Amino acid sequence: MNYKEISKETIGHLYKAHTSIRKSGIDEKLIALAELRVSQINGCAYCCSYHAKELLDFGFEQDAINRLPGWKHTNVFDSQQKLVLSWAEAILYNHDDWHEIKEKLSSYFTEREIVELTASITLMSALNKLRITLAEEDK
Repeated sequence: MNYKEISKETIGHLYKAHTSIRKSGIDEKLIALAELRVSQINGCAYCCSYHAKELLDFGFEQDAINRLPGWKHTNVFDSQQKLVLSWAEAILYNHDDWHEIKEKLSSYFTEREIVELTASITLMSALNKLRITLAEEDK
């Protein structure tokens, strides 16, 4: 189903929000990294492919992208990247330790950036689920 066309206004607002987040001042590489991890967790094949290519275009090594599912067990990602990945997983899995992770975010991000990052993670999850449930099957 062409959900983007069927509900142009509503879906358009979601994509406008995504564009706004990308212009928020947070390093786009961090946002794309979080978006790829969210897409992996949600199982959106199209989004995984899209964000993996985006990270390559941003200069990430293929090896780092390959290691993303096991990010906790590698030194490929720096402390800020690992914190962003922890935040994404805490939100998606509703982990009890989200309070501690949120506190740590303030050492890297302003309050506004934390809001934008959190919006990015939750919005990507919604976009993944729209794509998975309503789009034509990924080829």
